[in-house]
Order: sequence, then structure tokens, then C-alpha cells
Amino acid sequence: MKEYLIVDGYNMIGAWPELQRLKDVSLEEARDRLIGMLADYQGYSGMKVTVVFDAHYVPGRGGQYRQHRVEVLYTREKETADEVIERLVRNLKGLRRHVYVATSDMTEQHVTFGLGALRLPAGELLTKIRLARQELARRIEEERNRPGANRLDGRLAEDIREKLERWRRGGQP
Repeated sequence: MKEYLIVDGYNMIGAWPELQRLKDVSLEEARDRLIGMLADYQGYSGMKVTVVFDAHYVPGRGGQYRQHRVEVLYTREKETADEVIERLVRNLKGLRRHVYVATSDMTEQHVTFGLGALRLPAGELLTKIRLARQELARRIEEERNRPGANRLDGRLAEDIREKLERWRRGGQP
């Protein structure tokens, strides 16, 4: 069963304390941090993640690109994130697919649920991301302590490790 997660980007930024504080300094940094967190979660969960940002914060013609293997959509002017999310749900719903919509907007939760998506409030997604991060850290620690484990990571120069990490996240090495 394929799983898709559609995230209302500015809703998460407004609901997650870390991103809320970061937004006050730089909205662009808050967006990048959210995308990074979602990329980590996508890598852990195997879900295909799409994050949608409203154009009223970034005026223009809208756009679509990939960052860290996460699909990032900016709405066109006079188009809301809710409209894009609803269109994505309609296009994705079907057999052998689960579509989750992450938003704390109750109206949008009801509309997307009516279209066949599963609801995921902002706080619940943040909890899932934190638990995934903890589980991954536990697995890494277990692997490091396993006798005969690959110790290559400890022998790599820091700049090489950083390039490999950027590459792992879908960027250029």
C-alpha cells in the first residue's frame, strides 16, 4: 500500500513551537527547517511527502520543485493551500493508496476527510517525527555498539561526511 503525506506548510510552521520561533527571525529558514524535518520523516517512514505553501506569503506565479526529495509546492496568487491540497487528494485517492493530510485547520480536515484522506493534526505529525528521530537514533546506537559493525563513518573526514549527508537527502554532493 502506497502512502502519501500532504502537509499544509504554513499551518505546521504556525503550530510547531520551534518553527514558530524561527519564523520570527526568518520565514525562509523556518520553511527550510520544516522541509528538512519532513525529508527525514519521509526517509524513515517511506511515505511520499508533499508540502504546500500559500502564495500570500511568497507572491508570484507559484511553483513546484524538489528539496531533499520532498515535493514542495507554492500556490499561485489568489489560490490557497487548501485548494491545492484538496486537488492533490482528489488526484491521489484510489485503490492501494493511503493519503494523509497534515493540518490543524478543522475545516480543511473535514473537507479532505470527506474526499477520502486521513487527518493528521500538526501536533500528531510533530510527535510522529520526534518518535521516528528517536527510533532512528536508537537503531544507529545499537548498530555502533554491535560487534563487528562497520566503522567507516568514524574514519571519514567531516567534510566528506557532510557531502554524503547532503547527497543522502537528495542534494548535490
